[in-house]
Amino acid sequence: MTRRNAREIAVHFIFELSFSNDRADSLLEEFLTPEAFARLGEEEPLYAEFPNEKQRAYIEQLVRGVDAHVPELDGYIEQYAKGWRFGRIDRVAVAIMRASMYEILYMPDIPDSASIDEAVEIAKGYENAETVAFINGILGTFVREGLPEECKE
Repeated sequence: MTRRNAREIAVHFIFELSFSNDRADSLLEEFLTPEAFARLGEEEPLYAEFPNEKQRAYIEQLVRGVDAHVPELDGYIEQYAKGWRFGRIDRVAVAIMRASMYEILYMPDIPDSASIDEAVEIAKGYENAETVAFINGILGTFVREGLPEECKE
């Protein structure tokens, strides 16, 4: 499994949390198991391979981190989505941006440009070109203008 696949699985889980009252721990306990991957892998090739220990740790950190910082991350999305009400933004796009923004803010071992590039590539699999450009624009502006001082290098 590649890092991109692990990231995309994390985005799926983050997306799922937006429809649930569950917290990240409950969702991970239910879906980040070999049994769940075997079941999901029958219909979704992304789940054909169960993540190794390093990939599971990455997925868990990203999903738990986003879950713990949803208001902060959504505030950034809203701030940089000029002319858009947050409620109008597609939930898949929101999940992708939450994941990327969390990586940028809290996972310094991942370069900002890599996080944005990966977000755009994942978005291409789910969204139209206009939404992909929207995601890219928000994330790019966030990195150029919106990072808190302690996150700037």
